[in-house]
Amino acid sequence: MAKTAAQRQAQYRARRPFAGSDGNGERRLNLWIATHTDIALARLAQRYCVTRREMIERLVAAEDERIVSGIALESPEWEQYFGTGPLRSNETKTG
Repeated sequence: MAKTAAQRQAQYRARRPFAGSDGNGERRLNLWIATHTDIALARLAQRYCVTRREMIERLVAAEDERIVSGIALESPEWEQYFGTGPLRSNETKTG
């Protein structure tokens, strides 16, 4: 018996956490972003001839590498960055 579209989609989503050539899988990201940010993302992706997904992955990986390269191994800053403590914003709130 043929599978319904919903059944195929459910199976596809169940495989995603284990997909990928690196064996690390993938995670679903579902969010809303500002229109101007989405337009800028589209421009960047078009400029580098990649998908929006690839552009986001590149930007995040580059920023992570920039931060990690400036932190001494096993320092308090290393523990803070890689630790499971509460997240904090670098931006100060004004109100």
